[in-house]
Amino acid sequence: MSRAFVKEDDAGTPEEQVDLPISEHPNFVTPAGLQMLKDKVALYEAERAELKTHDDELASQSHLPRVEQEVRYWEERLRTAILVDPAKQPRDKVAFGAVVTVEDEDGKTHDYQIVGEDEAEPQNGKVSYVSPLARALDGAEVGDSITWKRPAGDQELEVTAIRYEG
Repeated sequence: MSRAFVKEDDAGTPEEQVDLPISEHPNFVTPAGLQMLKDKVALYEAERAELKTHDDELASQSHLPRVEQEVRYWEERLRTAILVDPAKQPRDKVAFGAVVTVEDEDGKTHDYQIVGEDEAEPQNGKVSYVSPLARALDGAEVGDSITWKRPAGDQELEVTAIRYEG
C-alpha cells in the first residue's frame, strides 16, 4: 500500500465537524413536531453529558464532535420552529397539518399528512410541506383532482377526505 494514503500525523485527533445544513424554508411544525424537536435536543444533550463524563477518553473524544453537531442542529431547529395550530387551519381545504385521503388511478386510497421538514417520514405517510406531493395538494378540496409530479411519472389523485388531528 502506498504511504500517501496513510494518516500518520493526526492519529487519535478528532476530525473537525462541519455543521449540518439548515433548510432555507420556514421551519413550520405540528404540535407533534415541536415535541419531537424538544425530545431530540434532550436526547443529544444527555448523550453529550454522558460522553463528557466517560472514562474512555479516546472513544468519547471521537464521538463527542458528532454529538455536539447534532445538539447544535436540533437546538437551531427548535429555536426557529413555527408552531402551526391545527385548530386554526381551514377545515375544507388542504393546508399544513392536514391528513389527506386520496384515491389513485387504480382506486387505492392513501393517507398523507402534511408536516414540517424534520417530521417527514414518507414511508409512514408523513410528507414535508415542501415536497412535490404536498405542494400539489395545497389548497385542494374534497372532490378535487390533483397531479402529483413524480420522477417515476405523473400520478392523478382525487382528494376524498381532509381532517386535522389535535
